[in-house]
Amino acid sequence: MIKVLSAGSAARAALLVATLAALPARAEIGIIVAAHSSQAPQVAQVCQAFLGKIKTPTPVNFNEKSALRDEFYAKACKKDPAQVAATWSKLILTGTGTPPSEVDSTAAMKKAVAADPNAVGYIDKKDADASVKIIATAN
Repeated sequence: MIKVLSAGSAARAALLVATLAALPARAEIGIIVAAHSSQAPQVAQVCQAFLGKIKTPTPVNFNEKSALRDEFYAKACKKDPAQVAATWSKLILTGTGTPPSEVDSTAAMKKAVAADPNAVGYIDKKDADASVKIIATAN
């Protein structure tokens, strides 16, 4: 059976296609360490560091406004923003944890991680350069 679209239906379909085309592509997240670092933590250790359960490696986080931050926690640590906030609220309230330092850009993330052989961070994989090495991907 062939269904004929009315002018209104065709316009809505065109709008839907345009909207979907405008959506940003999901990032392929690369977990990074300094290029000269001999340390290569497992993804589970990375998540433990970002959630305040272990002190090493030293996590470097994007600020709360970053969509990549939410995507990292969802993909790598299986946590949504509310769960991450609750975890850190508890640690801060009890005095048992200090949240990761935060950066505002990919360039700042690479610079912070490259400068500290104990640091770990994350970026869109396509943004990696010689200053950092990708030890895992979170997808």
